[in-house]
Amino acid sequence: MPRIVSITLQTTDAARPIIDAIVEDNPGAVVHSLPGIVKINRDDSLTINRASVESRIGRSWDPQELHLSVVSMAGNVDEDDDYFNLSWSR
Repeated sequence: MPRIVSITLQTTDAARPIIDAIVEDNPGAVVHSLPGIVKINRDDSLTINRASVESRIGRSWDPQELHLSVVSMAGNVDEDDDYFNLSWSR
């Protein structure tokens, strides 16, 4: 049985391109829009790719910038210069 990972982001101008990139790069992701926040769930893992966000914002983007918009997350974090990943595997 898959375990669900989750990320909740503030609904801000800075977070909207990140949200769009997550949805495009993670087929099967379920988006819950609430007042002021967006919660995204997915079975097993969820990845935010630097290149996907950069193509939307038109500038360099460091995955560490994600932390400025995060409200909460569920899963183990794996991150480097090119991606931010949540999963339950180690």
